[in-house]
Amino acid sequence: MGLTVAIQMDPIETINIETDSSFALALEAQRRGHHLLHYLPHALSFTRGRVTATACALEVQRVLDDHYLLGTPETIDLAEVDMVLMRQDPPFDMAYITATHILQHIHPQTLVINDPVEVRNAPEKLFVTRFPELMPPTLITSDRDEIAAFRREYREIVIKPLFGNGGAGVFHVDAEDDNLNALLEMFTQLYREPIVVQEYLPQVRAGDKRIILIDGRAAGAVRRVPKAGEARANLHVGARAEKATLTPREHEICAMIGPELKARGLIFVGIDVIGDWLTEINVTSPTGIQEIGRFDGVCLEAELWDAFEARFHATRL
Repeated sequence: MGLTVAIQMDPIETINIETDSSFALALEAQRRGHHLLHYLPHALSFTRGRVTATACALEVQRVLDDHYLLGTPETIDLAEVDMVLMRQDPPFDMAYITATHILQHIHPQTLVINDPVEVRNAPEKLFVTRFPELMPPTLITSDRDEIAAFRREYREIVIKPLFGNGGAGVFHVDAEDDNLNALLEMFTQLYREPIVVQEYLPQVRAGDKRIILIDGRAAGAVRRVPKAGEARANLHVGARAEKATLTPREHEICAMIGPELKARGLIFVGIDVIGDWLTEINVTSPTGIQEIGRFDGVCLEAELWDAFEARFHATRL
């Protein structure tokens, strides 16, 4: 029998159906006979001990500019659906964190993917620090003297906001760049959190690698090559996707972090690797499955749904 699946995501009308992973997941769910509901993060509510959302029935099709059909909005009790996919994009801010607290009230009776407690406990640039042996030299601080000393040691660095996403606010600063103080002043004005500072890895010019892990298992990868004059390998800022396979080092990285992801209920995870180094672990709304599918002739959305359904049935025992 089909499941009732509520997808908490950004406006469905704004997505790119050629690249969006949530769209691919919705298509596969529909193919399996699951009933889909769509709601926006701000439509989530907690009232009188119940978690509700103003949601619409959703149908999807792979037709450009005609990819979705939404039903009439209605208030639903999320305790009465089978599964919630938490798929809105970061930033990982207090609104995001609040949503995890609200969804925690219904999980796992209603299975929330990824586990909302573990999503809250695993911001991508902090969770990776649990595996320091896999990371490039990294400093997380608000102390300008510490940042200056780090640059003196490593010469070329990258600075980025702790809770940023999509390559926003990422700067490459070389040993001669005299803009560091101005950048730190700007970061101080924009963010209250510490700054992430890492040794610059020149291998990024040839691209970083997004690797998808499904329930702790490496399932596929895509290389993201920065456009000319750009140090960021994010597809959001114009990087080019290329076919990729996993190196022995990348298999080693996945084998080291996979059991921890599985134990935490983080079923759909995307990690970023530059050269031999793990730079981020993305658990909020990972992307890349459509690009991997086109290059490798695989259907990661089907593998993901196999894992989602297996976890659902395991929670019913």
